Amino acid sequence: VGWYRGEAHALRAYFYLELAKRYGGVPLVKKTFTINDNTDIPRASFDEVINFIVSEVDGFKDSMQVNWKTSPYQNNDGRLTRGAALAIKARALLLAASPLHNPSGDVVKWQKAAAAFNDVIVLARGTGAYSLDASYANYFLQNNTINSNETIWAIRYAAGNAIERSNYPIATPGGSSGITPTENLVSAFGNKGVPDPANPFVNRDPRLAFSVVTNGSTWNGRIIDQSPTGTDKMSNLNASRTGYYLKKFLNDGLNLVQNTTRVHHWPVIRYAEILLSFAEAMNEAYGPDNNNGYVLNARQAINAVRARPDVGMPAVVAADKNSFRLAVKREKQVELAFENHRFWDLLRWKDAETVLNQPMKGLQITKNTAGRFVYAVVNIENRVFNPSRMYFYPIPQSEINKSNSILKQNPGW
Repeated sequence: VGWYRGEAHALRAYFYLELAKRYGGVPLVKKTFTINDNTDIPRASFDEVINFIVSEVDGFKDSMQVNWKTSPYQNNDGRLTRGAALAIKARALLLAASPLHNPSGDVVKWQKAAAAFNDVIVLARGTGAYSLDASYANYFLQNNTINSNETIWAIRYAAGNAIERSNYPIATPGGSSGITPTENLVSAFGNKGVPDPANPFVNRDPRLAFSVVTNGSTWNGRIIDQSPTGTDKMSNLNASRTGYYLKKFLNDGLNLVQNTTRVHHWPVIRYAEILLSFAEAMNEAYGPDNNNGYVLNARQAINAVRARPDVGMPAVVAADKNSFRLAVKREKQVELAFENHRFWDLLRWKDAETVLNQPMKGLQITKNTAGRFVYAVVNIENRVFNPSRMYFYPIPQSEINKSNSILKQNPGW
């Protein structure tokens, strides 16, 4: 009974965290209503919501199972664990410490976030429940996600091919192009070796090739050729406008004509995110190299992620807090690409008004007389982010009306 109660409170904490990300303060419902209760509840402040999330986790975390994968509990694998609850709390405290909600830069808030992420790392090291997977390339495919110790919480799905149908290149039978990454993202992947001006995709961070289908690479049994005479030429109806296709989460070579399927699972929280968020909070609280008595400092945490065996990127050498902050932001953009973090990170950092007001960029791909690909970066589309209102979602007017106007709208809407 204690396990189920803890899981229920952890889920409620996660629900309120997702609301706080979108709306700021929201009504706090702490009991089951009866038909005679007044349900017109005003919005709590953002800080009140965060404090409620923390109390939900702290009040029940000790009753939660540490690892459902160990005997005799393995038949329950997939249920929420203490680590998942601690990670939800840490995410909430990181949100509260970030510039959007902490404009004065109160360092105590960063210290609380760092301590919360450290609790997850201590649990991981003490129990062996969590660690980085050796293979970034394979982690996101099939049952690897749920079997890996990197996964703290995942949503499981039955076998299917909807994600491949939606995102294989349009020239692949059954494909629809779907998500086509931008040059804005691709340019964030660093170099592992000496750059080649004639081929921008060699000697790059290996996570680029694991996450994005680039021109000239092999995908679904053929070389992607998006030049004007290629099979994947960009003039094809519904072809990528950016010169890139999604690879992360997708299985290579599924025969969609024959309706071949594979299982896919969604990692809601994984250990690499914990290490990078710990690095962010620690840097803001103590700088890149002061561990404050914890098991890691910020630099060690970020470099552990970069040192994954099939990634092997050079260590981050940024010397001061400001340059290290930029390194963490870029590392999160690359490591967590397509995992539903980037947009919310840009909001909480208050970087959205800069980053999301830049043009969306892609590649123009041609061939020279020698038959070699030639690349030029071009603007694909202009985007607009209005900082006066777009840092928070609007409260639906129907909800305001139902509350007899007790709910107050977010600014600018």
